[in-house]
Amino acid sequence: MSDVQDNSKKNSFFTYKGFPLVRKGDEIYYGNMYDPYVVMMQIQEKTKVGDLDVASKVKIYKMATDEKLNPLEAIVKQSEKSSLYEAFDIAYAWLSR
Repeated sequence: MSDVQDNSKKNSFFTYKGFPLVRKGDEIYYGNMYDPYVVMMQIQEKTKVGDLDVASKVKIYKMATDEKLNPLEAIVKQSEKSSLYEAFDIAYAWLSR
């Protein structure tokens, strides 16, 4: 395998429905930073299902990627959902428009 192929695998992001997805702890960023908007999701509460912790309250923020705006001004829409599935559903709709 060449170095070019190795570097492309290291720099690629996991995607969901064509948009990049990055997670750090309980925060998930969905969308491309080069586009006008991305969606940030914050897992607020979790419920135990068997051995797994499942998100039961997720706050969603559609944010402008303009670096000149402060983070509070960058938020153009927000919502709250009761599962990650619902959160990704609305986030995909926001980014696809």
